[in-house]
Amino acid sequence: MKIHYDRDCPPALGEPVAVIGYGSQGRAHALNLRDSGEDVRVGLYPGSKSIERVETDGLRAVPVPEAVSEATVVMVLTPDAGQGKLFRESIEKHLQPGTMLMFAHGFSIHFAQIKPDQNIDVAMIAPKGPGHLVRSTYVQGMGVPALIAVYQDASGRALQRALAYARALGAGRAGIVETTFKEETETDLFGEQAVLCGGVSSLVKTGFETLVEAGYQPEIAYFEVLHELKLIVDLMYRGGLGFMRYSVSDTAEYGDYVSGPRVIDDHVRKQMRQVLTEIQDGSFAEKWLDENSNGREGFLSMRQKDAEHPIEKVGRELRSMMTWLEPVEK
Repeated sequence: MKIHYDRDCPPALGEPVAVIGYGSQGRAHALNLRDSGEDVRVGLYPGSKSIERVETDGLRAVPVPEAVSEATVVMVLTPDAGQGKLFRESIEKHLQPGTMLMFAHGFSIHFAQIKPDQNIDVAMIAPKGPGHLVRSTYVQGMGVPALIAVYQDASGRALQRALAYARALGAGRAGIVETTFKEETETDLFGEQAVLCGGVSSLVKTGFETLVEAGYQPEIAYFEVLHELKLIVDLMYRGGLGFMRYSVSDTAEYGDYVSGPRVIDDHVRKQMRQVLTEIQDGSFAEKWLDENSNGREGFLSMRQKDAEHPIEKVGRELRSMMTWLEPVEK
């Protein structure tokens, strides 16, 4: 594994940058690069609700084609499923020769939704944290680690250009880890589906349902399987599994060893491998792109069904009692 820090990066990018999109990552990238002295404009579609926020932040919002034509570094930070269409309609024909096209996730390149011309550099800077953390750590003089990858090196300087971008973002303060578009995309999707989002969400809901079906109060079940999860994850976040086990009771640690493998058993391992296979062979990407092309009916139905799960109702009521959490309800 190769890791770069500020000392390994060029001192500045020194090229006009277009940040396409102004969501969580887009805002962090644009502001951090601006504050690092780079020339930044934000590309948005006409009438975007983000235009006012861009201007309030002291940046210039311009239509995507104009932003692209002004820049020699173009960072695309819009949702994965729409990037291919956006590229074909508003980016591709406005790219200058020698431009570096950039992404924060490899999905569109790895699954061939975007097929860039051979005369441009294609690279990725993927911060390992949400946009608000990318911004807040930068302001505090720190940074969030990031992954870096070069897919296409037309200029012979793609890695150095990408490192300069990463430094301006603040990632060089924490560490910039080399990877590939393939590795970043497939591991990211697998982590989200099998563990971070899909795995954890299903584990929490199933634990809640098991306790409630056995006659325990829903409120107690919520505390035990969801609320306290943050305490455990925070311990893992700071010191790995060993620090978590050191910090909990011996009873909890013993239960970890004897019961964890019964819940996450060989059947689960087999299903995880199948999830990974579907990511690797492109079938998940195809399914997700088709879902978006067909109006997202299935996706929206699943979202609504989970929003109505009893754990959500109980959670809202309990979180309203804990104002120190600064609860956010969607």
